[in-house]
Amino acid sequence: MALFDPWASAALAGVFGLLIGSFLNVVIHRLPKMLEQQWAAEYAHYAAEGTEGPEVTAPAISLSHPRSACPNCGHAIRWHQNIPILSYLALRGRCAGCGTRISLRYPLVELFTATLFAFCAWRWGITPTGAAWCLFCAVIVALAGIDWDTTLLPDDLTLPLLWAGLLASALQWTDVPLFSAVMGAAAGYLSLWSVYWGFKLATGKEGMGYGDFKLFAALGAWFGWQALVPIILMASVIGAIVGIAMKLTSGLREGGYVPFGPFLAGAGLTALVFGPQAVMQHLLGWLGL
Repeated sequence: MALFDPWASAALAGVFGLLIGSFLNVVIHRLPKMLEQQWAAEYAHYAAEGTEGPEVTAPAISLSHPRSACPNCGHAIRWHQNIPILSYLALRGRCAGCGTRISLRYPLVELFTATLFAFCAWRWGITPTGAAWCLFCAVIVALAGIDWDTTLLPDDLTLPLLWAGLLASALQWTDVPLFSAVMGAAAGYLSLWSVYWGFKLATGKEGMGYGDFKLFAALGAWFGWQALVPIILMASVIGAIVGIAMKLTSGLREGGYVPFGPFLAGAGLTALVFGPQAVMQHLLGWLGL
């Protein structure tokens, strides 16, 4: 049972979403760097044949340390300069120390996360179901941002997202039966795994990463196996459109690749808002089928 009326719930969740969105900006920026440090330490360890190896001189990075600062001048960001949306507007999108322009993506991530949280609370209220879908949205936003920047979909996020989907189904916090969630996770992983190996055997190249399998498996756990076809179709169509547009505008990165994870994430969020079957019907209508 919801504690507040839908609009009050949405407003409260939206404010909370702004704070979470600010934290997600930190996750998107720092988690890949944390993984790089971990991999470098492991490489140094194995290169030294199991000995302690050379001491890692780079300062350790975590989600809470060091304190947030301007990457250009090192100006420490104070609490009143870190208020979601408002601080960006007050600073006019520039660093208080050196005047360097702050990426518009920071307030956009905050605003987008707030909108998703408000939608979940409006639809399901301040309930376990609403909280579960807010968690889903937060992790999806972080994964999309990280994959777009680095082409990485960290296990630290994809695997907890998968297990959270299965747990939410088992606790009946979603309307997906547990059997459908388990089959969705298995089918999601195996389908892209099969495509990966088929493409690699045929061309000798890797068309996607293992993180894409795990993200698709997580989406299967949250939406059930019936939603996999609509989600993959939408991700593929949007990915193809964006890829062609980037190619025509010379926006492709070195190597000519576009990460697939953000499109899977976008398709998952679209399925959340409109429902997988509605997505399928609109896709088929748009394709003239």
